[in-house]
Amino acid sequence: MKNIAQIVCEHPFFEGLNSEFCDLMCGCARNVRFNPGEYLFHQGEDADYLYLVRHGQVALELAVPGKAPVSFQTLHDGDVVGVSWVLPPYHWASDARAMSLTRAIALDAHCLRKKCDEDPALGYAVMKRLLPILTSRLHATQMQILDVYGAPEQPQ
Repeated sequence: MKNIAQIVCEHPFFEGLNSEFCDLMCGCARNVRFNPGEYLFHQGEDADYLYLVRHGQVALELAVPGKAPVSFQTLHDGDVVGVSWVLPPYHWASDARAMSLTRAIALDAHCLRKKCDEDPALGYAVMKRLLPILTSRLHATQMQILDVYGAPEQPQ
């Protein structure tokens, strides 16, 4: 049976990370579990965790007043949920709902920020891993906007 340090260091988000840095991250980690339909977090709440999905599916959703939430991305095993912890004001920009039984590692955001602030090389390594995720989320949101509103009509 693997311990939490092995699980964290083997997660794709930390793949290739210096083992010393990975061990530092493990001090912020704990196992969590979400049942289908359970929310990991809601838009506007404090962004207190970074989740490393070990098993399951998580939908990122935007609330639409008077309508059902709009899902703009589904995340799976090996993905990361929750990147709002890295930038002030540290509030979630969307909802995250487990679509199936989901097991994850929750990394405490306060602990992560403190370790990244104290060691700029670690902070830089984490940022290099987060930027592609942020870009992917922006692209998924753009595609959802096009899907909902359609492409603009061309002037004749």
